[in-house]
Amino acid sequence: MLVNHEAEQAVIGSILYEGDLIKETSLSVEHFAEQKHRQIFQAMRDVDKSGEPVNMVTVVTKLGSAIESVGGVEYLSRLAGSIPSTADFSSYQRLIYESYRLREVHRISLDYTNGPSEEKITEMYQRINELQELGITKQRTKQDVLYEIYNDMNEEKGEITGIPTGFADVDGMTGGWQDGDLIIVAARPSMGKTAFALNLAMNTCKNGGVADIFSLEMPDKQLAHRMLSAVGNISGSKWRNPRKYFNERDYEHATQALGVYEKWSMNIHDEPNQTVADIRAAIRKTHRENPGKKHIVVIDYLQLISIIGKFERNDLAIGSVTREIKQMARAFKIPIVLLSQLSRAVEQRQDKRPMMSDLRDSGSIEQDADIITFLYRDDYYNSDSENKNVVEVNFAKHRNGPTGTVQLAFVKEYGKFVNLERQMGAELIG
Repeated sequence: MLVNHEAEQAVIGSILYEGDLIKETSLSVEHFAEQKHRQIFQAMRDVDKSGEPVNMVTVVTKLGSAIESVGGVEYLSRLAGSIPSTADFSSYQRLIYESYRLREVHRISLDYTNGPSEEKITEMYQRINELQELGITKQRTKQDVLYEIYNDMNEEKGEITGIPTGFADVDGMTGGWQDGDLIIVAARPSMGKTAFALNLAMNTCKNGGVADIFSLEMPDKQLAHRMLSAVGNISGSKWRNPRKYFNERDYEHATQALGVYEKWSMNIHDEPNQTVADIRAAIRKTHRENPGKKHIVVIDYLQLISIIGKFERNDLAIGSVTREIKQMARAFKIPIVLLSQLSRAVEQRQDKRPMMSDLRDSGSIEQDADIITFLYRDDYYNSDSENKNVVEVNFAKHRNGPTGTVQLAFVKEYGKFVNLERQMGAELIG
């Protein structure tokens, strides 16, 4: 129902009955539908803010001459007297939130109907997503947390505690990608950051997990070609005209790769101009449809995400995006791999290895990210490099673990990353 008169009365009566409940409730004045209940609740808030106890006398005193407009002392007394116990206070709150959500959805739907526009659609999606989280609190006590920590101390988890990356040295640094983490992968063009992210998604699917890939620059068919090349060890350039360039071996491997890829829970979202709200809605859908599965998200890339609203500076706009994406990672309890561009300052230095300051609009990214990695290929800049086909993965920031550099072999022809010591033969990932 749009207005839950009884729930609003029960909340106000409970607070009048037990004044300290005003400190526990997360409700605001706007969540009440009836004007008189808004006035009474605001008076309760004002009394509490002044440091006085919330009770019948202090609330009536605060209302002053407005007491008659809210039903008089008799109405407040009746509300307080109708509450036998405050044990169900949280249930009353939940009912008020439910009604408020319905009213807000009704309001924004009418607003859209009266003046439909693309901008209003985006705003509507954002607001509905915000409303879904409203009033949801985790009922975890200190004992709950300590009990969980105690169990962790006595549980054999092995080396990998998160989603395996598929690369031994990376897993050695991270224990796998951890739930709730925002992982930044940054590099200059041609370093292999998209290929690296695709390999992470493929390795998750290979182990029975699910992956969402948000590609804001590359269409789904092109991404599929890249992954099929990595799975089947097929030169990426041959997909331009398979009938002309494929040999018998390529056809055989492509057929096998198609079979492997078809079985994976791999979702590619390649719509242009995707917003954070679009990304959140797609993740929510995948999360709902795959309960209990390991879930990784790849976003390629940060600077192409469409930003709603106006910001004085670009770094503030980027900050709003990274903050929301970090909140998403926490809310859905999944790792999110967010690719990012680097500034051209890298190219001006003799040592081309990226640093934290090379991140575009780096302040917010550094603050929100749990892990920041930079990819670097020495053979791209130095033709006589001893490290041919080697990519350095530099963990420049690691909130809950070590920093440092690991090396992976990169078979550029196939867009495939493998452990450095592994023989790079014609082995299918799947």
